[in-house]
This record gives sequence, C-alpha cells and structure tokens, in this order.
Amino acid sequence: MVAEVVQLNESKQQIKRMRQIFESQQAAYRNNPKPSAHERVANLKKLRAVVMDNMDRFVASISADFSGRSANETKLADIMPVIHSIDYSIKHIKDWMKPVKKKVSPLFQPATARVEYQPLGVIGIIAPWNYTVNLSLGPLVAALSAGNRAMIKMSEFTPETSLLMEELIEAAFDEDLVSVVNGDAEVATEFSSIPWNHLLFTGSTTVGRHVMRAAAANLTPVTLELGGKSPTVISDDIDMDEAAQPIVFGKAFNTGQTCIAPDYVLCPAHRVDHFVDRFQHFFAKMYPTLKHNDDFTSIVTDRQYARLKSYLDDAEAKGATIITCNHSDEDMDSGTRKMPIHLVLNATSEMLVMQEEIFGPIMPIIATKSIDDALNFINDRPSPLALYYFGMDKKEQQYVLDQVRAGGVCINDTLSHFAQEDMHFGGVGESGMGAYHGEDGFMTFSHGKSVFVKNIFNSTKFAYPPYGSAIHKVIFSIFLR
Repeated sequence: MVAEVVQLNESKQQIKRMRQIFESQQAAYRNNPKPSAHERVANLKKLRAVVMDNMDRFVASISADFSGRSANETKLADIMPVIHSIDYSIKHIKDWMKPVKKKVSPLFQPATARVEYQPLGVIGIIAPWNYTVNLSLGPLVAALSAGNRAMIKMSEFTPETSLLMEELIEAAFDEDLVSVVNGDAEVATEFSSIPWNHLLFTGSTTVGRHVMRAAAANLTPVTLELGGKSPTVISDDIDMDEAAQPIVFGKAFNTGQTCIAPDYVLCPAHRVDHFVDRFQHFFAKMYPTLKHNDDFTSIVTDRQYARLKSYLDDAEAKGATIITCNHSDEDMDSGTRKMPIHLVLNATSEMLVMQEEIFGPIMPIIATKSIDDALNFINDRPSPLALYYFGMDKKEQQYVLDQVRAGGVCINDTLSHFAQEDMHFGGVGESGMGAYHGEDGFMTFSHGKSVFVKNIFNSTKFAYPPYGSAIHKVIFSIFLR
C-alpha cells in the first residue's frame, strides 16, 4: 500500500513537471520560432557528443535492462543509426531549409510563389523499450533538424537506460529545448493528452489507438510507428542458403524483439523441409551456444517471456509441430530469460502465433501452393510494417511490390531498409501512419507554408467586382474553355 502511494505521488510530480516543461518549451519556441541552420547543426553536434561520449554507459544500461543484451546489437541497432542520422542531417539541413519555388498561374502574373519550411513548435516523442536509444533519439534528430523543441517520454520497462537518458539530456541541453521524462502508464497517458504541435509514438497497434484517441482531443497531428505481423515470402527459385541466412539474422537480432522482425514465413510446400534445415544450420552457426552467449539477447521481462511461452503452449495444444533450434543440453529455463528460436510448423489462423504480433523468437512457417497463394494470405490480413521477399526473378519481384501494401520492403534481405536515411520509414494502415528518417523526418516536423507575393502591379484587381465588365468576359473566355 505504501509503495502504491509513493508511486502515485511520483507520477503526479512527473505529470506536473511535464506540464511545466511543455509551457517553457512553448514560450522558448515563440522567442525563437525559426532557428538558423547553424543553431540546428550545433544542437545535433551536441547530441552526437552525448551519444558517443556515453556509448559504453548506454551499452551497459541496456544490457542491465534486458538482463543480457548483446553489446554488438546495441551498437549496431541503437548507437550507429543515431550517429548516421545525425551526420546525414548535418550534411543536408541547409538544403532542406531552402524555400522551394512554385509556379504561378498566368492569370495571377506577375507574382512569385514559394513554400517555406517552418518548425511546428513543440514535439512529443514516446519511445518504446526494444531499441531505447534509437527510437528516442532518432525522432529527436528529426525534430531538432526541423528547428523544434522536444520532450521524450522514455519507457518504464527499461528503467536503467531511461534514467541514464534523462541524466545525460538534462546535462547537455536546456530544459526548454530538449527534455526527458520518466514514469508509469499514468504518466504516458497524460503525455499523450498534451496539446503538442506533433506527437510521434512508437509501439504496439493497441496502444497506438489509445495515443491517437488522446491526441485527437487536441487535434494533435500524429506519427504512429506501430508493428504488426511482417511476412517473409520465399520464392520457388531462390537458393535456400541465400534466403535462410538473412532471415535467421532478422529473426535472431534482439531475439525478434523488433517491430520489423520477420514475423512468419510463407514458403512453397515442397521447400519447407529444406528451409527448416537451412534455418537451423545458420542459427547454430551464428549462435553456437545460447545461455552463456553474450551475442544472444535475453527477453526483456518475465512478463514478455511468459507471453511468448503461452504462444508456444497454445500452438502445440492446437496441433502445431514445434522445432526448438540449437537447444542442445543447456537448461534454458533456469536463471535466464534467453529463449531459442522456435519454428512452428502447421501453424493455423486459430493459433495465437498467427493472431498476435510475436515480437520474439518464434517463427511460424506457412506452406503455400503458389506466389498468389502467399500474397492472398498477406492481403487477407492488416497491412504489415515490413515485407520481405526472397527471389531473383525481376518480374515476380515487381509483382509482389504491386500486389502487397506494406510500410516498407526488403528484397533478398531483412531489416536493412530501416537503416537507409534517404528512405522514409513508416507504416500503413494498422502498421502506422506518417514517416520519418532523413528529409522525411524534417518534413514531418515542419510546416510547409505557402507564400504568394505580389508587387506594385497587381493583376488580380481586374477580377474585382462589379462583375460583368468586358475584362471579366475576356478572363472567362481565356480560362474557362
């Protein structure tokens, strides 16, 4: 009871602080509504120093939160993308900020038209637990590039990293420019209800609906980076080693706790056994041991571990054949949350593994009769955040692209599209809305303001009332035909 009261008081204090910071950031924005390119670059360089100078601390804190997270995966997926995004943005900010000339209709000449990109104001960012640094600071890079102020709500499920982030950002930035808040679900709910100039949320589709509902009360525009069941399609012609190896990497990376991880595989029926064999081969090659392997990441919490186990129990009870990859003789259930990849054969739509986003090391395999059979299976379900296709036939590649609506696509690879700063990243339908990364992030957090300029001679006067004059007849005869 005492602990609950303390938690309640802490939440109230965080909510009060959050509101105060929001007001101070609003005021600061009004005092400097359009920071120069020099100011923006300086802010990004400061953020870069925060990340690089504290890389080892981030690696250690994330590993502590996961009770075992691969240091290399943290560097690859949390640190490198942020640094790459900062460097890319610094290089291009001046060009992105330039007004864009637009054409003027002959009817309104002489005049000029342009679009100027103005910061939206104060941005709210809600970060998830799976890539704590990347998915908090990545959106921040876009917000700062566009000249905004920002506040980040970190995940309560990664307390070590969340507190470290708050400490480092507070030391590096004025609170009215960038700030970090922590807290429980009550704080997160209140965060969503603040009248931000834009709100970016990364997380589950279920929570995304609540975030959008709260934002709608303030007509706050949202970018929702959600998830869903990202399918992997294997063609008839691909060399199975060329398909299995990147699929293993995409599924085993962070033990599948990735919004764009391959969720299930659609494989020609006559090739399923071959795929299973090569998948097991490459998984064992990448991870010769599991329990004491520092390269193999743990499941983040006991709750998530129990959820994944319940999916396996449900599938087995409903007739699935489950293959545990590279389990060996290690006692994986004792003193660890490391979970081997489980292949689920004979998966059906009645099983939880085919109803819920897995977000872990479980891979259902669906036997298909043809490429159309595979694509119909995908299109019968909500649009995924990612689609993976393995096949060398150019016509079939394009056919898949044309037939399936997905947030992003990798052909003959997995995960890599996320790391391309020159391509936007975002979902569609139930996998999200809006996008960021690179120039798309700048655009997401900017308002493209149209500016139309007349000089001394104003031809529009010829259209003024009273109507029916000769000039009106001439205008209509020219422009209404």
